[in-house]
Amino acid sequence: MPAMTTPSYLRRLNTWDASMIVIGGIIGAGIFLTPASVAQHASPVVDLSLWVIAGLLTLAGVLCYGELGARRPETGGIYIYLREAFGLLPAFLFGWTMALVNYPGSIAAVATVFAEYLCAALGLPSPLYAKPLAVGAIVFIVGINLFGIRAGAWMLNIFTMLKLVAITLLVVAGLVIGHDHLGLAWMADPAVPLSRWSFVGALMPVLFTYSGFHYLNDLAGEVRNPQVTLPRALALGIGGVMACYVLANFAYLAGLGHAGLAASTAPAADLMRKLFGDHGATVIAVGIACSTFGYCTIAIAGGARVLQTMAADGLFFRAVGRVEIRTRAPQVALAVLGAWAIVLAWSGSFNALLNYTTVGEYLGHMFGVGTLFWYRKHFIDQPAPYRVPFYPLLPLLFVLTVFAVIVASAIYSPGNAGMSLLITAMGVPVYYIWRWWSGRHATPSPRDGQ
Repeated sequence: MPAMTTPSYLRRLNTWDASMIVIGGIIGAGIFLTPASVAQHASPVVDLSLWVIAGLLTLAGVLCYGELGARRPETGGIYIYLREAFGLLPAFLFGWTMALVNYPGSIAAVATVFAEYLCAALGLPSPLYAKPLAVGAIVFIVGINLFGIRAGAWMLNIFTMLKLVAITLLVVAGLVIGHDHLGLAWMADPAVPLSRWSFVGALMPVLFTYSGFHYLNDLAGEVRNPQVTLPRALALGIGGVMACYVLANFAYLAGLGHAGLAASTAPAADLMRKLFGDHGATVIAVGIACSTFGYCTIAIAGGARVLQTMAADGLFFRAVGRVEIRTRAPQVALAVLGAWAIVLAWSGSFNALLNYTTVGEYLGHMFGVGTLFWYRKHFIDQPAPYRVPFYPLLPLLFVLTVFAVIVASAIYSPGNAGMSLLITAMGVPVYYIWRWWSGRHATPSPRDGQ
């Protein structure tokens, strides 16, 4: 394998930090918005069941990531697994799609959501202040992370706790409003027509809300006792997220009713406004701003590590592959990722990029978990402190689920799926250009992906 810069990282993240990364990487703005669209197409019982089923399907993937992280507790996550199992080219195509397109696009998009909700909370005109606030948030997060993972973890923990407080307020508000008729939360309002979505089609937006659990594996090189901490934190994190999601949706149904939830464009604000008036809507706007800010913190930290690992392999500018000796942070990678995210946030072009890379992202997850079969075959006698239960059932279940999401995405939006595949394919000539440009200076690799 290529000589890596990642041993320069220090293992400073404990189980609590790692669990907060899982929770913060999954919970963004989705739980405050997505439940309304799901309620439009499903009865309350089916609605709540979808959130449980999606959580269990995600848990299957999380357990697989737990074994992968325990086997290869290195910074870079899926990029590392693909590189070792299939070679540098497939790993680069994943990194090309994620670290250079999807990560900065999602950072720009979520930073913009943060800015819009902060404007709503502060009573500022969004068209005038949203972009500067989004850029300021990215600059601030990058600046904190330049001091190392410990500083970033402190900020992440604070904002993850604030988003959990916001969800707790939602749950309490829903239960207080609907305490006299909680049983009605399970009943569909006959005035609301229910469309005939396919089960996979109804499940897709819920699965998207559960995405983001992979960020901890991107930071695995900085987790203490990773063989134990990674699986434990992943399981604790996804368990906490499932509890938050199911309770929040029950609170929406209890407080707004099925018809009210289905008709709402901002269910969290509507629920809080119903109990606390306009002050409640302001409080939840602050909560959503905290939630999205916390997500950006994780995406910047994780994305920069993937970018740094690629550069250390000679697949991006060598300077980006450095880890600063004093702070043990990939400072150049953080600056590059942050700068590109700022360009996307200011230009407003991130939505197209995110739509164009969705299929490529899910292909990366599918093949990433698929590497587990390769590891089990080639390292059959290797001691493994953690092994995914019910192997090979759970990995197969996750791979098939992701494949179904990819097919559904392609059917629903063939143009975006085609562009996603085109962007991934464009990485092939870029890969060979980088190999040619830096080949004389790169450490020889026994697996070059060619």
